[in-house]
Amino acid sequence: MTRSEFEASFKALVQSQGRLATNVGCHACEACERCTDSTFCVDSKNLARCQFCRSCVDCTDCSQCQRCTSCLHCTQCIESERCSGSAYLVRCVASTGCTYCFGCVGLVKRDFHILNEPYDRAAYFEIVKSLCRELRLPFG
Repeated sequence: MTRSEFEASFKALVQSQGRLATNVGCHACEACERCTDSTFCVDSKNLARCQFCRSCVDCTDCSQCQRCTSCLHCTQCIESERCSGSAYLVRCVASTGCTYCFGCVGLVKRDFHILNEPYDRAAYFEIVKSLCRELRLPFG
C-alpha cells in the first residue's frame, strides 16, 4: 500500500464514519446522534456514558448538563466547554475540578468564582441569580 492509497482510504473511512448517526447502547435518548451508552439525553451528538444531558456535543461521563461541548465527567453544567471533573459551572471554559463558577476560564480546583474572581457563597448566589435572569439562563 502506498502513502497516497493509505491517505485516500483513510479519508474515505473518516468521511463515512462522520455520516453515521446511529446511537449504540443508549436508552430513552431523543434526537441524539452518534451517542454511546447514554440515557435520557436529548438533542445531543457524540456523547459517551452521559445521563440527562440536553443539546451537548462531544461530552463523556457527564450528567444533567445543558449546551456543553467537549466536557468530561461534569455535572449540572450549562454552556461550558472543555471542562473536566467539575459541577455547577455556567459559561465556563477549560476549568478543571471546579464547582460553582460562572464565566470562568482556565480555573483549577476553585469554588464560587465569577469571571475568575472569588466570591463568598452568599454573594456568589446573589450575583449569579441576577446574571441568569439577565442572560435568560436557568438558575437553581
